[in-house]
Amino acid sequence: MKKYVLKRLIHAVFIMWLVATTLFFGLRAVPGGPAYAILGRDASQENVENLREQLGLTDPIHEQYVDWLVNLVQLDLGSSLSTGQAVADVLLTAAPKTVSIGILAIGIGLAVAIPAGIVSATRRGELPDTIGTLVAFLGLSAPAFFIGIVLMVVFGVWFDLLPVFGYTPISEGPIRWFQSIILPATAVGLPYAAIIMRMMRSSLLDVLNEPYMKSARAKGIDKRVRLFKHALQNALIPVVTVAGVQLAVIVGGSVTVEIVFGIRGMGRVMVDSLTTRDYPVTQGAILLIAFGLIMINLLVDILYTIIDPRIGYDGGNR
Repeated sequence: MKKYVLKRLIHAVFIMWLVATTLFFGLRAVPGGPAYAILGRDASQENVENLREQLGLTDPIHEQYVDWLVNLVQLDLGSSLSTGQAVADVLLTAAPKTVSIGILAIGIGLAVAIPAGIVSATRRGELPDTIGTLVAFLGLSAPAFFIGIVLMVVFGVWFDLLPVFGYTPISEGPIRWFQSIILPATAVGLPYAAIIMRMMRSSLLDVLNEPYMKSARAKGIDKRVRLFKHALQNALIPVVTVAGVQLAVIVGGSVTVEIVFGIRGMGRVMVDSLTTRDYPVTQGAILLIAFGLIMINLLVDILYTIIDPRIGYDGGNR
């Protein structure tokens, strides 16, 4: 186990370096730059060059890269080119909002998808299956920001039950905090639930048609025992895989939903920093998200072995 985790951590470091390097050079290949974003498109060339020199953007690109990488290894993300605020402070303010929405969205997604997928698979062709398939199709078709707007209108405007703008820190009360994130989390979680539900249904149907399940049925083993003791364990493995891979849906949905609900989380910070070509903030935000996704995928891989101990840590069967 320790050897496996160490090996995956080394892979994670390599991927992080690859992401960081691609990000650094990719951002600088985009036309325009921070000087124009700060001074405006009508600024004189002299003023632009002076500001570029002050920001250290006139140094050779390889020197900028090495300096940035050395600072990154020391966990120094630099300062915002627009505001001068430390990037770490910007991210520490924004990250809890996105993490709160993301965790609740995952919880909503799994809580809806797994029971719905089980019911749909065990009652294939019946009314619950038809309803579940239709709802999943709608969830896949509707983007998170659209669902967010619908929830905002229904629960915030028509029934006036929940706030539709801003974020309340948990330090101001867990109920107010929950009320401020339940709508954006639901908007992000429903498309995620649709994907997981379809995967759960498909995977469970495959397992239920396996010869050993037919044999168990022929032996008269109780239906619930067959389902919960024998079928679900195997059916959950591909579901866990998809649930981990599709976490990008949560991240992507958060970007647009945070804008809809006026929450300055990681998504909003990224959009603003890209607009102003604020390289340090953009790099810090994307690297933090990449780090989170890599760590979650590592946890998913470890979870495989907990669900099915027959799977070895090297990815093969024991």
